[in-house]
Amino acid sequence: MTSAAEGKRKRERRKNRFRKWAPRIFLFLFSAITIPSAVLIAIGWEAFGQKAQGARWDLATASRQWRSGEFRNPEPLYNDYGGMFKTPQDNASPSAPLPVITVDPALFATPPEDGLRVTWLGHSTLLIEQDGFRVLTDPVFGERTSPFTFAGPKRWYAPPIALADLPAIDAVLISHDHYDHLDFPTMKKLGEWSRNGSWNARFIVPLGVDAHLSYWGVPADKITTVDWWDETVIEKDGQPSMTITCAPARHASGRQILDQNRTLWAGYAMRTSAHGVFFSGDTGMFPGLTEIGERLGPFDLAMVEVGAYDQAWPDWHIGPEQAVVASQMLKAEVFFPIHWGLFDLALHGWTEPIERVRAAALARSVRYVAPRPGESVTASTIPATPEDVEQWWPDVPWRTAEQDPIIATRNGEPSDRMTELLELPETTP
Repeated sequence: MTSAAEGKRKRERRKNRFRKWAPRIFLFLFSAITIPSAVLIAIGWEAFGQKAQGARWDLATASRQWRSGEFRNPEPLYNDYGGMFKTPQDNASPSAPLPVITVDPALFATPPEDGLRVTWLGHSTLLIEQDGFRVLTDPVFGERTSPFTFAGPKRWYAPPIALADLPAIDAVLISHDHYDHLDFPTMKKLGEWSRNGSWNARFIVPLGVDAHLSYWGVPADKITTVDWWDETVIEKDGQPSMTITCAPARHASGRQILDQNRTLWAGYAMRTSAHGVFFSGDTGMFPGLTEIGERLGPFDLAMVEVGAYDQAWPDWHIGPEQAVVASQMLKAEVFFPIHWGLFDLALHGWTEPIERVRAAALARSVRYVAPRPGESVTASTIPATPEDVEQWWPDVPWRTAEQDPIIATRNGEPSDRMTELLELPETTP
């Protein structure tokens, strides 16, 4: 047998082996990817929520915020995808239990003395008592901000008050449908209670989010869907009404890869005869905050998010320094930092947001509060000056604004930033 013939036979044997094993290898790789993916999709299917359809879809797509097949911000968001691959700080989560205050349900039997009391339940969940009305914002009582019970950011402490121990609520405000704001197990339970009549609150949600709530069992007649600047009036017998206005925000939405920006995001202003309160939801810095202050302010309290920021996504989350400035743009008498102190959602240290808030508030002479989880804020507990705010969190390393500046882009272009907003006003000698 010639060497050429032997070489040909070897090549044929290799081809035959390839033909034999290639389909098996492909099937193995395909199964290794698709089967786990299918299992995860099946596990998280209900938590993913549901897309708006029919009249809900028509209402959403008729919005002025809907353009080119999705909701869009007037100022686009900038993302530095390469910059997202960084090592988180060592102290991204607490190393010891936090000094959580367990909320006594009896607290709510006595109305606040001046008509306004806000209890921080962690992250963006607040119970607002305002002149006879009770409003619950972005209620997250579940264990994880994830569609899965076994994976995803886990809360650092149990809710300061059990969901079942909450007092009667008049309105539940949802800012958008990200998992740390729209919590499936919480909404599922509230939907059950709404159907059996034990929960009578009105759910006020941005366009498209109503589909999620209906899918999870919240009755349609309990849901009010709003666009930016829409007003909802809440009434009770024998007392003046509360007007809740849906306010613009600069953010995004989505609960899985195929539904990005198919629902709207928003903040809310609550106005009664005696008080005004603002809740930002999630937002980056944008000029519209000034318009909100002019149209809906001034506010006794402005709850503005301060955590989960990074230079790689500077327009998604406003960051501590810009949040302090935002409270001034909103014409707030007192700034209430939220969206920190419960979940590890970014790369910064867990105390860094409040440390940087303190530094910025001191530099600008902005009154602010820093309650412990579960603590209530009333007129009598608000510190007179920023210097008077008590530090309850531990001293751990954190990066300053100079070391890690968070400055929003003006229009999604990294070369054009809103640096002028962080300039300190000149002081008179």
